[in-house]
Amino acid sequence: MKLATFVRNDGAAAVGAVDTTRGAILDLAKAANRTEPAFQSMLALIEGGKDSLAKARDLAMTWPEQASQPLEGTKLLSPLPVPPSIRDCLVFEQHLLNAMKTWEKLTGKPPAPIAPLWYQRPSWYKGNRFSFVGHEHDVQWPPYSEMMDFELELACVIGTKCKDLAPEQALDHVFGFTIFNDFSARDVQMQERPLSMGPMKGKDFDTGNVLGPWIVTSDEIGDPHNLNMEARVNGVRWGGGNSRDMHHKFGNILAFISKSETLHPGEVIASGTVPTGCGLELNRFLAPNDVVDLEISGIGVLRNRIVRA
Repeated sequence: MKLATFVRNDGAAAVGAVDTTRGAILDLAKAANRTEPAFQSMLALIEGGKDSLAKARDLAMTWPEQASQPLEGTKLLSPLPVPPSIRDCLVFEQHLLNAMKTWEKLTGKPPAPIAPLWYQRPSWYKGNRFSFVGHEHDVQWPPYSEMMDFELELACVIGTKCKDLAPEQALDHVFGFTIFNDFSARDVQMQERPLSMGPMKGKDFDTGNVLGPWIVTSDEIGDPHNLNMEARVNGVRWGGGNSRDMHHKFGNILAFISKSETLHPGEVIASGTVPTGCGLELNRFLAPNDVVDLEISGIGVLRNRIVRA
């Protein structure tokens, strides 16, 4: 099932089930025809667990037309407008190698080899959970940057409170998957790299984190490690790959993160960029008003324009 946060015709935000064949979105709260706490927000639906998801699925099966509106023309927000947290990993080896080659060209300094520890354990940084927008929302180019980029990533959304997971059971705690576009001010990121504290203003700016267009539940995704991923700018393919090339799979990522640390429903954990899924790897960057389409099989297309004031 595809679940989105959208803007109703009356201007209020709501949670809906998306049927791309119908080209429509079902307002779950309206379809329930009663006050249903689980349908007040996406986070409430996730926290409601299997029972709430089953109610949503039953409503989507019956599809009361009076609670439906056309998908075309409906404004989609980030599925989780303010997620409890965002962790962005870096688990594609070839992306890292490609990026290091470009850093060398831009800085004139030879890159250090990939640390052996990178192969032994997943790594991540924690982003700004308050800067999320959704499908077809304009992304604001921060005025302190001259070199803007996008990143094509697969993200999982935690479904149940969990801790100390075993890799083989970790995916049982995932609610679903979505597309993550990690817009990046590359020139600023380059300045910040010697500080060894992870991305700062190279990543943290309003509208810089994009999720969407919706969350696809785990049962519909199937194997998350066999999804084709493609990035296009102004309709032209720039690159992409397949999630099978993740060096650390989601089971291992979640198992490592959850060691002595509780994960909560709604937390977002992204894969990092698929090889050739960003301009940095190609030494090619965005221009004002460029439109970026990120597509992942089984999920759909996440589209945004980058606008410079």
